[in-house]
Parts: sequence; structure tokens; C-alpha cells
Amino acid sequence: MIQRRTALGASLGLVILIAGLGALPRATTAQSSAVDLRNIVTGEKLDLSDVLPEGKDTPGVKQFLATGHNPYNTDASCLKKGEQTFLAACSGCHGHIGEGKIGPGLNDNYWTYPQNTTDAGLFSTVFGGANGQMGPHNESLTLDDILQVTAWVRHLYTGPVKDAEWLNDEQKKKYTPYKLGET
Repeated sequence: MIQRRTALGASLGLVILIAGLGALPRATTAQSSAVDLRNIVTGEKLDLSDVLPEGKDTPGVKQFLATGHNPYNTDASCLKKGEQTFLAACSGCHGHIGEGKIGPGLNDNYWTYPQNTTDAGLFSTVFGGANGQMGPHNESLTLDDILQVTAWVRHLYTGPVKDAEWLNDEQKKKYTPYKLGET
């Protein structure tokens, strides 16, 4: 009799467990991604399935999702668009050249979230938001816009080149810090 109750209890527990697992939220992505993009605060996987339809299938986005590296960091042709997006969406809190205002500075080698030293981390912060007043921009910017604005942020960097983890060794040799008014 005790074995029967134990088996019945175990079976009932298994059914409850399976039903409960089915009710948990599941993160999905619109595109397969080799990059593990997570919310910078909660650690939850970012859901790329509900993004603005334009700008999600560009070569730059595809390359980023495959490698985790922002191809626009070395593409000067996208900097003007990145700057315009930054001035419209970011400069109110982070300053016109990323010097910081009510939001942290973005042009030095101190990062509130150490993950932001990587392209995937910085993308995740802009896409999913962070603590304080940094809300997510996944509903106001396309994936391509986010890559271009983060390339602009990288361009604003004035800290020691050795700390620019997003640059490879060859890029570090050629890097010159941003100067106000440069075009």
C-alpha cells in the first residue's frame, strides 16, 4: 500500500512538474543567432522576434548575429546615421559626445556594465535597457539602427586604446581617439 501511494504521488508530482514547465515563458528569436544576447540586468535571453520589421535582415545585422561583432565599427559610411540616431535617442541622457549627463558617460574606459566592452553587451544594453532611466530601445530603433548607434558610441571613445576590447590588434594600432568637430 505504501509503495502504491509513493508511486501515485511521484506520478502526480511529475504531471504537475511537466504542466508547470509548459507554462513558463519561452524566449524566441526571429533569426537564429550564434550570439547569446541577454538582458544586461536580469540575464534573461533577449527576444528578437518582436522587432521593427525594417532593418532586421541587413548584411550588418546578419553578420552581427553570427559573430557578435559589430561590422559597422570599421565602416565609416554608417557613422553619420549612427551620429544622427545617437543625437536623437541617446544624447539627452548621455551627452552630445557621450560625456555623460543624467546617464553615464560612454566615451571613456569606465562601463557601468562590464559587458558593454563587447559589441554583444552594448547591443544588449541598448536593445533591452538597463537600470535607472535606461529603457529598452527595441521598439523605437531597428536592429540595424542599434548597430549603427553603437558603432557611433565606439567612435566617440577617448579612453586608452588598450582597453578598447571591441578592436582587434590591427585596429588598435590605427586607432585615433575622437576629437570634437571631426567629420
